[in-house]
Amino acid sequence: MPAANEERSQITTHILDTGTGRPASGVKAMLEAKSASGWQEIGSGSTDADGRIKNLGPVQVEAGHYRISFETGAYFGKQGTETFFPAVTIDFFVNDVAEHYHVPLLISPFAYSTYRGS
Repeated sequence: MPAANEERSQITTHILDTGTGRPASGVKAMLEAKSASGWQEIGSGSTDADGRIKNLGPVQVEAGHYRISFETGAYFGKQGTETFFPAVTIDFFVNDVAEHYHVPLLISPFAYSTYRGS
């Protein structure tokens, strides 16, 4: 949970390294929203020791098309681990502005998966 004086973003993420069975800390991520003129960055951050980014973007977003880009290559590079995916980008829609959107990412050097979390 965010500290009492900080609000949680409507869109959050959590990264687990399935190769080590541990949270992936220090992974940079960027949140973008699609507009008529293209993609616009609306937030960014790095995962904490628990692999989470609780304040990735605005507290409230509008309905629309969003994406989160993760710098997985840099994460694995710091560990001296070869990876096939230098970055992972997840596109998704926010349809209900009253809901929280949690976008977890499970990574390993040669695979990744995601799902809609809560």
